[in-house]
Amino acid sequence: MSKLTKNQKTVLAKYDKSKVYSLQEACALLKEITYTKFDASVEITTNLGVDPRKANQMIRGVVTLPNGTGKITRVLVLCTPDKENEAKEAGADYVGLDEYITKIKEGWTDVDVIICTPSVMAKVGQIGRILGPRGLMPNPKTGTVTMEVGNAVKEVKAGKIDFKVDKTGIIHAAIGKVSFTAEQIAENAKTFVGAVLKLKPQSLKGTYFKGATLCTTMSPAVKLDPKAFTAE
Repeated sequence: MSKLTKNQKTVLAKYDKSKVYSLQEACALLKEITYTKFDASVEITTNLGVDPRKANQMIRGVVTLPNGTGKITRVLVLCTPDKENEAKEAGADYVGLDEYITKIKEGWTDVDVIICTPSVMAKVGQIGRILGPRGLMPNPKTGTVTMEVGNAVKEVKAGKIDFKVDKTGIIHAAIGKVSFTAEQIAENAKTFVGAVLKLKPQSLKGTYFKGATLCTTMSPAVKLDPKAFTAE
């Protein structure tokens, strides 16, 4: 068995893996047990009592985090020429259509979000097999297929994220950076979970929100009491 590093020993001295923490306690603890030299991401994992194989239990949504994600989000807008200025003025990193579709076909996907107008979806569909597995395919449900491209870009830049339950009933999402204050992390987490709770299927029987954890890129997961968390 490998020896523990000095930082690992420090973490174990502060962290009790068997304990469930309040949201405020967990957010403060994360900052104490993260020793990366880079600004690590803060991630939340929620365990839901749903069966994603059933269409009425597929949980998917969007939420704008009040303190942003702390990440620079690169946005590509695929649109007709009449919408290009609107996208550029809103802060889009890349704007165009045919030239970017060609680049993507050639292997370029150096963006985080792609927004497009409904009129170009036929062309975007040509690269759906490339974008889909990377989570980049525009979708009306997440607000990335819209005529209001300027507003869509501003929302994404401000901290709007989309989330989706995986086949095991779990949602993973990055909700900030370890450089955030504990209060900022807690506020983002509460906003995120609030959005998930609003999507509870009416037909669901049993417990919907079963539990959640918070962690940073290289820290252990801190368990949250689901009752205390949703009550805060």
